[in-house]
Amino acid sequence: MSGHAGEPFAELPVAPKPRLRRFHQARWDEPIIFEQSRPGRRGIAVPAPGVPAVELPDTVRRAEPPRLPEMSQLHVLRHYVRLSQENLGVDQAIAVGQGTCTMKYSPKVNDRFVTDPKVAELHPLQPDDTVQGVLEIYWRLERMLAEISGMHRVSLQPASGSAAIYANVAMIRAYHASRGEGERRDQVITTMFSHPSNAACAKTAGYEVITLMPDENGCPDIEALRAAVGPRTAALMITNPEDTGIFNPRIAEFVALVHEAGGLACYDQANANGLLGVTRAADAGFDLCHFNLHKTFSTPHACGGPAAGASGVSEALAPFLPGPTVEFDGSRYHLDADRPLSVGKMRPFLGVTPNVVRAYAWIMALGAAGLREVAETAVLNNNYLMHRILQIKGASAPWGRNRLEQVRYSWQELSEETGVHSEEIGVRAADFGVHYWTSHHPYVVPEPFTLEPTESYSKEDLDEYAAILEHVADEARRDPGLVKGAPYNQTVHRIDPSSLDDPERWSPTWRAYTRKHLS
Repeated sequence: MSGHAGEPFAELPVAPKPRLRRFHQARWDEPIIFEQSRPGRRGIAVPAPGVPAVELPDTVRRAEPPRLPEMSQLHVLRHYVRLSQENLGVDQAIAVGQGTCTMKYSPKVNDRFVTDPKVAELHPLQPDDTVQGVLEIYWRLERMLAEISGMHRVSLQPASGSAAIYANVAMIRAYHASRGEGERRDQVITTMFSHPSNAACAKTAGYEVITLMPDENGCPDIEALRAAVGPRTAALMITNPEDTGIFNPRIAEFVALVHEAGGLACYDQANANGLLGVTRAADAGFDLCHFNLHKTFSTPHACGGPAAGASGVSEALAPFLPGPTVEFDGSRYHLDADRPLSVGKMRPFLGVTPNVVRAYAWIMALGAAGLREVAETAVLNNNYLMHRILQIKGASAPWGRNRLEQVRYSWQELSEETGVHSEEIGVRAADFGVHYWTSHHPYVVPEPFTLEPTESYSKEDLDEYAAILEHVADEARRDPGLVKGAPYNQTVHRIDPSSLDDPERWSPTWRAYTRKHLS
């Protein structure tokens, strides 16, 4: 192949690439869609072919039409394209900076599957005989996840990771109640670096929460666990590897201690991207576990939703699974709601079908060997990035150990030297078109930042990301005000968070906003 005048492309002059990629985010100052509405404007609505018109009975007909925005098709298209240009996402950015959330690439072919009318136009109230295909996908995916975790049964009903954790808490409570110990076992043990949803869901369910702090090696203190377990222990709810990326090598001992006290052990496997095909929840003796399909199994994280969770249980806990369950009698798939010990529904209908289909397609495409390769590549990428980050002056990784799929780093040294904080480094990093996250609270690691490169990113991506952080750290030493004044090339801006603590200013809907603030 050649360029102009017969010259080969390789010999054409090419502008030198800058050390850091030049980037400037689009800024549209785009009004929300309700503010752009104009009475009488219409787009084009094309009904699906072959769908007959249905006359609704007066009992379900609206007295007034819904007050939806009135806009032309062009203006709707323009609005959402502009909003997309004002966002950083995995399709255009190196998104390794959302540690604990596993922001990985989701193959576009999976989006084709879920937008196919055979999936997208399913109705949750269709008779079982008309949805045999999607019920089969649920049934098969449940068994794949059971094999991956070692659990006996899995439910895909939870609509998120936190919902799956709550489902597990509900089953723990039901299990102890069935044995006459429901009131006595009123404590749940978790750890400081487990996902906060474990403590939150247990507290919501009425349990007293005991939190174990890390020992000198960064792992939960096993002696503190010995002191905490007892006749009041309902369960241990633990993430492993924790949100520091440290895998607890004594995890089987933790489970055994809880079992000796009569409690259950529940494994938060939201951080399972470095474990696939390597180890399983059942291998350490866990009674329950959960996965986040929108993390480990490559359905989009989508800024917190729509998510999808999966709750897995041992055979002893299977009767308590959320209902209805998907069953197969050898010839057809059906929903079984006749489950007297079930904790009931975790959400309306069955589950988050688009994300279930994506996860099923992803696992089927990779196979068992491919799943293990995902884990190995994620761990390799993470430890390579850790090597690069620790070469940056002012950055550290507390406890100094090798990690699995993520690391919670610290800018404490840089902050003490320059007065620049981790949040400010993250805002400045956005000027170079990359995403960055500190950590969830409490900030046990001072000036934290948490990176998780997953298997999706190349060595060149990781080198570029490390170079950006190195550049910003150097800026912090040379001109702290430059970093503190960011962003310059981004649409993000500084906000006053005080309104988040003032219920008088909350407006969960446009209608509430207009009534509270515009009337």
